[in-house]
Amino acid sequence: MRVKDKIRLDLSGLTEHGPVNMVAFGDSVTHGCVGPEEYDYESVYWNRLRRKLAAVNPSMPVNAIDAGINGITAKASLGRLERDVLCHRPDLVVVCFGLNDVNGPLDEYLASLKAIFSACRSHERDTVFMTPNMMNTYVADDTIPEYREYARVTAEYQNGGRMDLYMDEARALAAETGVAVCDCYSRWKKRAESEDITMLLANRINHPVREMHGLFADMLFSVLMGE
Repeated sequence: MRVKDKIRLDLSGLTEHGPVNMVAFGDSVTHGCVGPEEYDYESVYWNRLRRKLAAVNPSMPVNAIDAGINGITAKASLGRLERDVLCHRPDLVVVCFGLNDVNGPLDEYLASLKAIFSACRSHERDTVFMTPNMMNTYVADDTIPEYREYARVTAEYQNGGRMDLYMDEARALAAETGVAVCDCYSRWKKRAESEDITMLLANRINHPVREMHGLFADMLFSVLMGE
């Protein structure tokens, strides 16, 4: 049953099918990282999405599981897919990787995403690939000193087109495998035409400020509900 249909079930439907369960599977952004050693599980996108879904029908509980880990890649997450995602029998899996994967080979990233998509689809779960936010485009003055060297690397990834390439290929893979895409990256790119995108990153590298998690939640809600 699709999430958009299950969320509207009445009490008899809840008794028969149970609550809506969702798992967010990703890296530090999904984990809830904001600044260094700072986590905000109230503001993170999946919790905002949970609240938006719950508001559709207050009698249908919506449960969310955070399966994000700071610093991890799609490849490094393959071994935890069953334990952290599939064993919960989720109605919805939101997959968001790329910010760390861009440090490695493109084919490794795509092969790992394909394995994740295939496993979720084989269990007949609603699966959405959410493209992540942009990275920084320059090294900001207030970047923490120990992160400045990596900020130079990520700025080159963003400005040189590497991040664009990874997202283009990931979107194409999702379409090829029948996985819905919530293209937040493209929305960030659009905003970058008129805004300083680096200032929308709490760590000035790759962690969105709290309010930008609202963009993720709004876009996911629209994709799920067909708006």
